Amino acid sequence: MTVVGYARVSTDEQTVAQQRRALEAAGCQRIFQDEGISGSATRRPGLDAALAAVGEGDVLVVWKLDRLGRSLPHLIEIVTGLGERGVAFRSLTEQIDTTTAGGRLVFHVMGALADFERDLISERTRAGMDAAKARGARVGRKPSLTSGQLQHIRRLREQGETLGSLARSFGVSRTTVWRHLTSHGAT
Repeated sequence: MTVVGYARVSTDEQTVAQQRRALEAAGCQRIFQDEGISGSATRRPGLDAALAAVGEGDVLVVWKLDRLGRSLPHLIEIVTGLGERGVAFRSLTEQIDTTTAGGRLVFHVMGALADFERDLISERTRAGMDAAKARGARVGRKPSLTSGQLQHIRRLREQGETLGSLARSFGVSRTTVWRHLTSHGAT
């Protein structure tokens, strides 16, 4: 069993020294780190290396949960992926340890809360869209072409213009032109 640590600080002015000391005290044999990288960054070389370094029977340790994930759903995704690979997870500050039954329970409760939060956001979004539609508001992305431009495109197409030249002239994709023309029976 290898105990691997991961440390991260968001700005160049911060230091990982405190995290490294805590990870070393927790028995980490290897420590990977990212410095000056926000937790919201999708590419974190130190984290990628730490995740690649652990295998079945190993443990990934962080000083604090927010050092690992961008958000609760992202954190759950990482730890679930570790679990599927047979890798345990420990967070020193929050005292979460998936090598114990209690730690796994706490983590599953966190996962259930994250799912609940996503469902609530989705429900609120749908309710807001339904209310906007009921008020007569247009929901969705703003159309990329005005009605006048669409009429002009139909006339130009009837005169033999190609989809590609129409798309270039109006600054839209060929798909946008095609979708409009087919919805009006003029391809």
